Amino acid sequence: MKKYILFLFTLVAVSCSKDDFSEKSIESKIVVEGWIEEGDYAQVLLSSSIPVTDAIDSTNVLNHVIRSAKITISDGETSEVLRVKNDKNRVPPFVYFGSTLMGEAGKEYSIKIEYLNRVVQAVTTIPKSVKLKSAEYIKKNAADTTGYIFVKFDDPVNEKNYYQIATKIDKEEPVFVPVFYGNLDDKNFKESSVTVQVNRGILLFPKTKFTPYFADGDLIHVKLRTQNKDALDFWNSWQNEIVNSKNPIYPSNTSLKSNIKGGIGIWAGYGQSTLTVKTPPTK
Repeated sequence: MKKYILFLFTLVAVSCSKDDFSEKSIESKIVVEGWIEEGDYAQVLLSSSIPVTDAIDSTNVLNHVIRSAKITISDGETSEVLRVKNDKNRVPPFVYFGSTLMGEAGKEYSIKIEYLNRVVQAVTTIPKSVKLKSAEYIKKNAADTTGYIFVKFDDPVNEKNYYQIATKIDKEEPVFVPVFYGNLDDKNFKESSVTVQVNRGILLFPKTKFTPYFADGDLIHVKLRTQNKDALDFWNSWQNEIVNSKNPIYPSNTSLKSNIKGGIGIWAGYGQSTLTVKTPPTK
């Protein structure tokens, strides 16, 4: 599977702050995780937020998945109602997907979600893709069995760009995962030629124990995404919660940034460029 997806922020989209724990009844919010990439179709995960006082486990997560909403995507000229499918490789395993309206750089895309008596909406644009020049697996010492990925790309001069780097380990991770400190604002680049060290990000509910590095024997897919400011702000707030609380399930003290009207989460357009890195075989 080559679609990039975040790793279930349903769990962190809490409907109240820590100061509100005493509240007994708080209406849950619709949580949107949606995106459309250049050259691909829209995908959306939909759920209701889980209060921080509830238990967090796979059963409770499934209880909060929304599978019967009407989701309409439009570019202003063409509209498409997304269908829903079961993907056992994901948590939650239900994904709304498009098959008609393909993402194009520079176009604006709206999303309208109708569920029960609620309407949730957002708008995004797809930035122009920036091509990855290279992605290389490098070890600190030759005898090591682990290492990091270094990516290179050229940031277009006189253009404002925001980036995100994500990786997916073949046969181990079912989705692309944002890497730690991989949300980049080109105002921080000293020159147009950019080299970035990639540290693995956290996949919620991983099949194996998390480590921040890659290992011999891995086949690694590396993706460079161009994104808008609202997506950068969302992902930075997600990352800050992980760093501050050391727990991706509960926010430490603030809500995640969102561009969703009537709900919470992210609807984002992305440019994308992907390379595959083959590491040495295990000994």
